[in-house]
Amino acid sequence: LNQECASRGNSLRRVKNGNKWRAKEISIDQKQMNRLSANLSTAEVSPALLAQANWTFVERLLKDIKSKTKRMLLEKMGTEAVALGLKGDGIEENTLIASLCDLLEKIWSHGLQSKQGKSALWCHLQAYLELQDARANNSTTTTITNPAPKALGGNKIGSGSYAGTTPALAWNVMRKRMDYLSTFQTDIDNPPSPNRSRSRDRNKFVGLEQLCPLPESLEFDVKNVLAMADIKTHIGYTRAWVRLSLEKKLLSRHFRTLLSEDSLLRSLYKRNAFLRCEEEKEQFLYHLLTLNTVDYFSFTNTYPTTKLPYRVVIFPSRKYGSYHTSSNVWIIVSGTMNETQRVPVPKGSLEFIFHYKNLGLLTTMRIGHDNSGPTHKWLVEHVVMRNEVTGHTYKFPCGRWLGKGVDDDSTERLLVGQRASTSSRNAEMPTVTNQTPPRTRSPSIQRQDTVPTSELQHQLGNCVNVIVKWHYKPSRDRDVGTLTNLLCGDDGLVKCLERVFLCGFRSTRFFGKNLYIWDYFSKIKEQFEQYLQHEQQQQLHQQLDDSASSMDSSFSDGSGANSLQRRELSAIWRYYVHLMDEINAAGSQLGKDGKFQLLICLSLREHLLTRMIKPMAMTKITHEMYEEESFLRRKNLLTFLIQILEPLDDCHIVLENSITQGIPSQC
Repeated sequence: LNQECASRGNSLRRVKNGNKWRAKEISIDQKQMNRLSANLSTAEVSPALLAQANWTFVERLLKDIKSKTKRMLLEKMGTEAVALGLKGDGIEENTLIASLCDLLEKIWSHGLQSKQGKSALWCHLQAYLELQDARANNSTTTTITNPAPKALGGNKIGSGSYAGTTPALAWNVMRKRMDYLSTFQTDIDNPPSPNRSRSRDRNKFVGLEQLCPLPESLEFDVKNVLAMADIKTHIGYTRAWVRLSLEKKLLSRHFRTLLSEDSLLRSLYKRNAFLRCEEEKEQFLYHLLTLNTVDYFSFTNTYPTTKLPYRVVIFPSRKYGSYHTSSNVWIIVSGTMNETQRVPVPKGSLEFIFHYKNLGLLTTMRIGHDNSGPTHKWLVEHVVMRNEVTGHTYKFPCGRWLGKGVDDDSTERLLVGQRASTSSRNAEMPTVTNQTPPRTRSPSIQRQDTVPTSELQHQLGNCVNVIVKWHYKPSRDRDVGTLTNLLCGDDGLVKCLERVFLCGFRSTRFFGKNLYIWDYFSKIKEQFEQYLQHEQQQQLHQQLDDSASSMDSSFSDGSGANSLQRRELSAIWRYYVHLMDEINAAGSQLGKDGKFQLLICLSLREHLLTRMIKPMAMTKITHEMYEEESFLRRKNLLTFLIQILEPLDDCHIVLENSITQGIPSQC
């Protein structure tokens, strides 16, 4: 037994303390000094031993936060980390963030003076918030009770009104006023020129040129989390706050602000706590700062039922007298998690806020009106929309008219969102000029930039390759919002195919309006309907004729293969006509360009695009409306067009409802 005990570094000894026996861990093979200290009671443990144990724990916490942030960065980098020679364990992002929250709770629970709740971090945040509110109330009370001498003597009405107002009520009124004035930035630094006309000044909308950034204070984010009605516990509030701060890239800054209150820190934590070790605290904040190098959507993707405020600012063109419209305007916004119903725009307003369940990352917006009133023609430059909690700002370019009798007669436009790249210190949206952006190119424009066919082939190949790469990504990295941008964005497949079909298109007319691409597809529909009617007549004659085989041979030259091809061709005609009828019925408010976009997207989903191009090229309509050097009439270009689009037939295309207009899939 002595040999076994001697081989171990530590053992247990029963020590009598008063009338109770306690088990105490002692050292067997240490020096005589340690043997003597082992005879002491547990209440007389050496402070040096306690300090060493505490120091070991602090170092362990710092090592954990370092490894945790590294794993989160590697997971977020994904394939890029593998290319750099780094190894990732493939743990899901949500699991790593939850583990980070647990580690933060462990850090904040170390060295507490007294435990006050289930979440030490949330108790610290609440204490900080109460401290800031008390300071603000004290400063406001001092200002109200000690007004300026000039106000006391010269403005009796004002002093009397303040005297009858309680400090709390006065502070609430002042806070609401400050919040209202800080919503937008005014042009105080740039006063209007005296040469500017008064009518333009009257039409100027406050804050139209630049959207004021959201506050980046710790209190702002804590109050936003407190407003979430679907969270009931302190631990839930803590995790939501950490996720929100991480998404806004403010986690390290918020913690630095929180830990800068030395008096609050001393009142909550002992001297040996991790949060009161200056060097370790700085390293801790530095490791969290590295998470700002990647983009997280940890808050947006976690709380789908939370109602969030969204601010919408519409930027109409100042030209052509189209700054305001008499029609009733509405928007429908789609995101990765939800889609709104029709949200009415307040009459005569270009900026408003609405609350809706978390939409996720915004992808598309439909904007339209009912074409009522005398000034229904409305030229919209773009629309800006911002999540008032996360600060994510999206720009939806338009540059097109809304209204009948102008442009392509569209009263509804589909806009694809572009997330504004903003830093944590400068959350302003990109500067907006007064110039109307370049209008989306349309066949109605007579002057068109001629793009070489080789360049069009290169652009089309890039668009198809990007979509195919997206299709073969892991499912967690493949979202519908990205596909929407790849299809309908400024450099998407629809715009590229539009340029392809515009190549050699005879759009100009000496009498009447110029033609759109949709006019060509409509004529193709009429041609296919004639083919189907002729085929039905042929089938009727075959049924009446006694020798059906001879009639079939006269129609298909006696070849079974040709008969099969004929049936496949008839199916394509029938499917194309059916799809065009669905688009015309569902997209009554869409213009010709919008219907063309819908046709391309639906034909991709139904795997019809590659099959319908060759039958279209064989019609006489194509020879009438296209030049010899077009993609539909030149044999090598037609072959290239079909072959380059064939890989898309292997892709499972799932479209947003904002694109499909509710038209169901037939596949």
